[in-house]
Amino acid sequence: MRIRVNGEACAQLPAQDRGLLYGDGLFETVLFRQGNAPLWPRHAERLLQGLARLRIAAPDMDALLAEAGGLCSDLDRAVVRISITRGSGERGYALPLQPVPTRILMAAAAPPPPRDWYVQGIRVRCCSLQLAAQPVLAGMKHLNRLEQVLARAEWTDAAIVEGLLGDREGHVVSATAANLFACVDGQLLTPALDRCGVAGVARAEVLARRDAAVRNITWEELMRAEEIFLTSSVRGIVPVRAVDAREFAVGAMTHSLQREWQALGLQESAGG
Repeated sequence: MRIRVNGEACAQLPAQDRGLLYGDGLFETVLFRQGNAPLWPRHAERLLQGLARLRIAAPDMDALLAEAGGLCSDLDRAVVRISITRGSGERGYALPLQPVPTRILMAAAAPPPPRDWYVQGIRVRCCSLQLAAQPVLAGMKHLNRLEQVLARAEWTDAAIVEGLLGDREGHVVSATAANLFACVDGQLLTPALDRCGVAGVARAEVLARRDAAVRNITWEELMRAEEIFLTSSVRGIVPVRAVDAREFAVGAMTHSLQREWQALGLQESAGG
């Protein structure tokens, strides 16, 4: 693991950093291929929008990309986590009068997921944890990921790759670390994320490439889908072959998007 804090080779943070104390900040998990990040424009857009919503000063994005790419330029496939916190301040929730944001970069080699995931699909489960509704934070990749941590703690079976999360109104929202798409009655659907969930950059890329309806999806609708796939900036387009005991086929929509992801250099394997 290679770590930089405000540009310095350092693995320490001040104890009073608000990212540590309150989860006061955002992060991006960026896939780099030989120093290049194919989805960087979407990461940058989401990061800038989130920082504006939280009223945290944004870094120079060109300099940030150069720093992140330089940290992994010798690696064929790497993941760089970029975290921006509000920085340190006085004790309490009140915003610091003159905050100085903290910039944390962590880079590591990232071998591709197993080829079987992309060809045969993965098994997922339905989590019992329900996501809380908070429209003010919906869509952002903020530093507080306790819901995802607790959901992921619900299973230890290595054959189960992901868990699906819903809200309290009976709608499916996402996986713990990916967004979800489903073809239902011939139409491509993805859950609306205006009340909870993270609006992923891979999701945004799919929405730019396909005509999809963004709306609430019930669990019953999901279970009668013709095909389901998950999207992740790191994992790419991953088909779902089973949700609990319900089996699904890996379909044509999934295969076509996988081929496009391969062409972008975002994943190595594809089915079909």
